[in-house]
Amino acid sequence: MHAFAMASLCRICPLVVVLQLLHIYFLGIYGLKHQTGKDNVTSPPNGKPFPWNKMRLPDMVVPIQYDLCIHPNLTTVHFTGLERIEIFVRENTRFIILHSKGLEITSAVLLPKDDLGSRKPGKQLQVLEHPTYEQIALQAPEVLTAGQRYLVVIEFHARLADGFDGFYKSTYKTRDGETRIIATTDFEPTSARMAFPCFDEPSFKANFAITIRRERKHIALSNMPKIKTIELEGGLLEDHFDVTVKMSTYLVAYIVCDFKSVQATTSSGIKVSIYASPDKWSQTHYALESSVKLLEFYEKYFDISFPLPKLDLVAIPDFQSGAMENWGLITYRETSLLYDAKTSSAFDKLWVTKVIGHELAHQWFGNLVTMEWWNDIWLNEGFARFMELVSVSATYSELQIEDYFLNVCFGAIARDSLNSSHPISNPAETPTQIKEMFDTVSYDKGACILKMLQDFLSEVVFQKGIIHYLKKYSYRNAKNDDLWNSMANTCSESDFSSGNFCYTASRALSSTFSHMGKLTEIEEMMNTWTLQKGIPLVLVKCEGNTLRLRQERFLKGVFEEDPEWANLQSRYFWHIPLTYVTSSSNTVHRHIFKSKTDTLELEGEVTWVKFNVDMNGYYIVHYEGNGWDNIIKLLDQNHTLFSHKDRVNLIHNGFQLVSAGRLSLDTALDLMRYLRHESSNVVLLQGLGYLEMFYHMMERRNISDVTENLKRYILQHFKPVIDKQTWSDEGSVSDRMLRSALLKLACELQYPPCIQKANELFSKWMGSGGTLNLPADVLKTVYSVGAQTIAGWNYLLKQYSLSVSGAEKNKILYALTTSRHCEKLTKLIELGMEGEVIKTQDLAALLHAIARNPEGQGLAWNFVRKNWNRLLKKFELASFSIRTIIVGSTSHFSSKDKLEEVKHFFKSLEDQGSQLKITEVVLETITKNIRWLKRNLNSLRNWLLNNL
Repeated sequence: MHAFAMASLCRICPLVVVLQLLHIYFLGIYGLKHQTGKDNVTSPPNGKPFPWNKMRLPDMVVPIQYDLCIHPNLTTVHFTGLERIEIFVRENTRFIILHSKGLEITSAVLLPKDDLGSRKPGKQLQVLEHPTYEQIALQAPEVLTAGQRYLVVIEFHARLADGFDGFYKSTYKTRDGETRIIATTDFEPTSARMAFPCFDEPSFKANFAITIRRERKHIALSNMPKIKTIELEGGLLEDHFDVTVKMSTYLVAYIVCDFKSVQATTSSGIKVSIYASPDKWSQTHYALESSVKLLEFYEKYFDISFPLPKLDLVAIPDFQSGAMENWGLITYRETSLLYDAKTSSAFDKLWVTKVIGHELAHQWFGNLVTMEWWNDIWLNEGFARFMELVSVSATYSELQIEDYFLNVCFGAIARDSLNSSHPISNPAETPTQIKEMFDTVSYDKGACILKMLQDFLSEVVFQKGIIHYLKKYSYRNAKNDDLWNSMANTCSESDFSSGNFCYTASRALSSTFSHMGKLTEIEEMMNTWTLQKGIPLVLVKCEGNTLRLRQERFLKGVFEEDPEWANLQSRYFWHIPLTYVTSSSNTVHRHIFKSKTDTLELEGEVTWVKFNVDMNGYYIVHYEGNGWDNIIKLLDQNHTLFSHKDRVNLIHNGFQLVSAGRLSLDTALDLMRYLRHESSNVVLLQGLGYLEMFYHMMERRNISDVTENLKRYILQHFKPVIDKQTWSDEGSVSDRMLRSALLKLACELQYPPCIQKANELFSKWMGSGGTLNLPADVLKTVYSVGAQTIAGWNYLLKQYSLSVSGAEKNKILYALTTSRHCEKLTKLIELGMEGEVIKTQDLAALLHAIARNPEGQGLAWNFVRKNWNRLLKKFELASFSIRTIIVGSTSHFSSKDKLEEVKHFFKSLEDQGSQLKITEVVLETITKNIRWLKRNLNSLRNWLLNNL
């Protein structure tokens, strides 16, 4: 409905306020949207400057409660809003500074909080705008008095956004081909201001009373349960939701849709509902089961009840990231919530479970306790990533998430071993800088250092520390230091009275934890991991029973002989909680390594030592002298001397050291020769992953002799384990994930038995009209082989448009990107840009996949260069999608020509992308690739010739 009717229809305010609004509505409120002056201030018609010149809001005025009434019109794709903000004035001021972006404000009125009973009209507020800072200033005719409360009433309207931020439209097609529109929100980090004027910073917590107007055919959802529905004239319905707990603006959410749901109730009485479009309702049941189980786990683990009476999880048809933790109304990409038993693989099930675990963890880490500012977003995201491991391993042990978590840390190390990395806790002021903080350092490195801290403190002490942190800062904001202080002071009054074990910063540890020294060292230690970038390299030299240790900063693509080496090393050092095992004992030994060099004395006869037990620590280890040769011999003789996680860790460290110029490629490859005897699936996948990476690097560079010999080596060396795979969904999760990866690789390498079986299954599936149920774990492989013919590719595209399973669509889309026909790949990009058959949300992943294809790498890169401005109309500048497109289309390059091309392109972008941190990451990655090839290509060529 049009904005002019909002004041009379939204019943969020008492009747007297509505009358006041009607009385003063036609008093015009004006602002001007142009900039002037050196400070980028806004000048309205009277020439007054914008009264605030900082990106961060002042705290002279703070919000107490928002009463917000929203009406999205899904026919005109507009929305109108009326809000009443109760504010508290902390210092005398004539201005209320808050955020607004893309909203047309038609009225702003000030009402004294204590004067609501009178019929005096409110006082008109002049609206000044500062578009660059996404701020507005509401200027009062007289000074607002410190210590007083006021009401600010604002009317506004805007179009539903076309992208994925703010209050935006999303569409889906029914089985009958009808397109339906829903309206949904996604506010993190700085997009609540696109939906309603607000104090859009995490520390401005407030309560929210939400009212949504809708048609009868729709439902409305928000953070809290609906308490009543009022029927309005003309048949519209108005849903009133209970007042929220105190929370940040980025967690507010509301949806108008026609979805169906399944419900269950937890043992503590929380109503959990999973919503999806009607045709996908049957795919919601696994999410319901896992959500209930995980929510019950978290309530016990954190010893804090979920503070809301209900929790909704909603599968949104258009969603840019994986999910968003809005308090009580979590939104998901469909593939992160829905599980289809016929087409979802073992990995898909793990993915859905861990994303649900991640978002439910946020209900405590992030929602209940929120970082004070975005520089510490890792306190939200690092913890949520870490709690995936804790929660899923406790509730779904069969999914073996502990093994998957190793890859989380490998991903963090890949980024953190570049000089273009950043500290976990890092300054971020602008919306662009804030968005860029949502990266692998904040998420994955954050999770890995928490895993290291948990191993260091013990699970019991670590859990006590985070419970203390959550209870102390509930409904408040916290900083980095607050977490470490909580970890170092876990005593509560109940502990003293009950005699429970706890400790304080001033108290020495019991003998159980004597390896740590005093707990005051926790903050000092952890600051070396959060306030500086990078990852340490521990160099171990064995001299009899004496171990000589050194630590350096680990860098890939930069070598000791390089002139910049010394500068890049200076001032870096860590307090490293080392763990190690030896040949003489399975006992895990511990030592805090907090100097540049150190010495350890081993007891008894020791023939070998292995550091970073089970890779619980976040550091790389280099065994100097003949250390690696000894490890190779040990693996050849009896690889079970080391745990499977330690074997993964050794392989990973070996190849990382090659990239740093510390180890020869021959030695790292020799390390994997024993793999023909390996029985652990996760170790096999790690070793194969490196060989596959080398194969694709050679194939993309058209280095045909090495490409062919790598293919021969893989198929010879791993033939027994490849031939052992069945084309089924049988076995453990790790069995199934190994099968998916091995058969996919074997068919990519044109292994005849693999191609033959895949073609046979594809023909049967195609002959059945797509109704034959193939094993979900081999679908991607079967579809990829089928996509190599024109007829098969066309049929897959048709099935893609018909499928209602997001898991199946992902597999089909990947298969379509493996075509060697450029015109087919071009067609996919066109469809992705149109956004109908292939949704815009999938465009970034599509371009990434096409760039992996040797026939598509140039196509994808040229498309990105030529269509950059078109892409920025679809995605925000620093969004996850834009960063994926940049990395996906360039980071595999390994030639100087391409490096210069990419440099030139980034430089030409100016303020349309050159300022992005990810451009530094990509340029450094390409440089590293060039140096790796120059240093190792001949070694790889000769090693293959000697081992075939």
